[in-house]
Amino acid sequence: MTPFRLLILAILFYLGWRMLRGLFVKNQNEASTESDSDPQDVLVEDPVCHVLIPKHQALQLRRDGVTYYFCSDKCCDQFAGKPEKGEL
Repeated sequence: MTPFRLLILAILFYLGWRMLRGLFVKNQNEASTESDSDPQDVLVEDPVCHVLIPKHQALQLRRDGVTYYFCSDKCCDQFAGKPEKGEL
């Protein structure tokens, strides 16, 4: 074979390899995206002090079918209308 034909074959082989590799990587990325449907780094805002906190670390209060998220017991109690320990 002439060097020109070898070069053409090498280029065709490389392009074919890239296409097959691209299909494999694309399918693998789609599969991993489907399994990550519930992200754990969602930030929620405290309705009292407006601090953003990770949802999995927040205190939760459910009222009238709505879930509220709080950064601390103090904010949760203030929202619920409970007096603090020193305010009796």
